[in-house]
Order: sequence, then C-alpha cells, then structure tokens
Amino acid sequence: VQLQASGGGLVQAGGSLRLSCAASGIIFSRNGVGWYRQAPGRQRELVASITRDGVTSSVDSVKGRFTISRDNAKNTVYLQMNSLKPEDTAVYYCNAPYLGLATPGRYWGQGTQVTVSS
Repeated sequence: VQLQASGGGLVQAGGSLRLSCAASGIIFSRNGVGWYRQAPGRQRELVASITRDGVTSSVDSVKGRFTISRDNAKNTVYLQMNSLKPEDTAVYYCNAPYLGLATPGRYWGQGTQVTVSS
C-alpha cells in the first residue's frame, strides 16, 4: 500500500491550497481516509476525515475553511483549504484506513509541508 500526498506549499494568510492523497493498494471508497497535521513542537492532530460511506468530519479549528472530498474514479482524497491562517502551518499527512478519532490507520502518506505566512 502506498499513499502519495501532494499539494503543499507556501501561501499568504487568507490564501488557499488543495492537498491530494492518491493511493495504490488500498481502495479509499472502502476504507475511509483521514488528514492529519503536525506542527513543530506539537502533537499530531486529526484535521478532517471521510468515511467509506462518504461522511465527512473536521475539527472545529478548520470548520468552514477546510473541505475533505473524494474522487472514487481516481482513488484520491482531497483537502481543500481556504482562508488559511499562520496557525495552519504544519506537515500534513493522509492516513488510511480511517478508524475513528482515537486510532490512526495503518498506512501513512509521506507528508506535505504547508506554510502560511502572515
């Protein structure tokens, strides 16, 4: 199984980025996916998730700004990030299968850096 995350970069506050997580060896529509992030000196946190049934969820700090979605034909999950803030700066990882809030799944993408300048 391989998860390939991409789409990070440097953006000014208020800007947007779209992260992608493409998979081989695992079918996202049957497993669900989570997006995590980890900032320097902080614990990794689950930012958003989508279940195999397409139910989405996100943490309060990104609600209304981040949207997780899935393209079953491409076996790819996206994280659209709008109105970015400096506190969103972190390495973002996709993870599967989605098992819930407490336990990450077995497989991780390599991480993509998101840096938001003020």
